[in-house]
Amino acid sequence: MTKIVSTPNCGNSPKMEFLKNFNIAFAKGDVAFLEKSVTEDIVWNIIGDKKIEGQQQFIFELEKMKEEKTSELILHQVMSHGKEGAVNGIITTENNQKYAFSDFYVFKGAKGAKIKSITSYVIQV
Repeated sequence: MTKIVSTPNCGNSPKMEFLKNFNIAFAKGDVAFLEKSVTEDIVWNIIGDKKIEGQQQFIFELEKMKEEKTSELILHQVMSHGKEGAVNGIITTENNQKYAFSDFYVFKGAKGAKIKSITSYVIQV
């Protein structure tokens, strides 16, 4: 079971709550939630590693990542404003590897919660 630690926020931002849930779904390997949360033309740029384009490639990469189980997800900050959002925190895998991450999101529009692009910075700590 994945332990989730999240800094409380004001509670009145649906996009911040969505980004929190998106990251929890990522940590738990909930590909179905993640798939319905992104546009068909999603672009995921993992800086220094790879660029994933399109929903099918996104799902393919998520399925590969599911093999490495997450034991803990710590969300330090979740922010959103208009069409943009950001999350940073630490993921710890079941084999005790820790990764600090910052993800920057662009939504399809100011209204709604479909993600059009993600830029991720990930370092092992």
